[in-house]
Amino acid sequence: MVRLTVLYPKTKGTTFNRAYYLESHIPLVKKRLTPFGLQGIDLQEGLSGNEPGSLPAYAMITGLRFNTTDELNRGLNEHGAELIGDIANFTDAQPLMQVSQDL
Repeated sequence: MVRLTVLYPKTKGTTFNRAYYLESHIPLVKKRLTPFGLQGIDLQEGLSGNEPGSLPAYAMITGLRFNTTDELNRGLNEHGAELIGDIANFTDAQPLMQVSQDL
């Protein structure tokens, strides 16, 4: 299994519209990438950092699961610009992305 992990950094100054993300962005991701082999999406919302009550490092960590990197790459080549363009609708954070293989 191949995973694209998208991490949305959290600072005192960043905004993250959780409702838009869950109700609009994630359905768009599913609609666009499922035909290319998207197997599932894992969502982790940051609650705190090392100390209770401190800011989490990330507002949201999202994992998009595919069987192969070819599936992922085909989907991103076709719809990546649209999906990345939608990020400005829910956050002003610059997301970090990494492609990994589940072991």
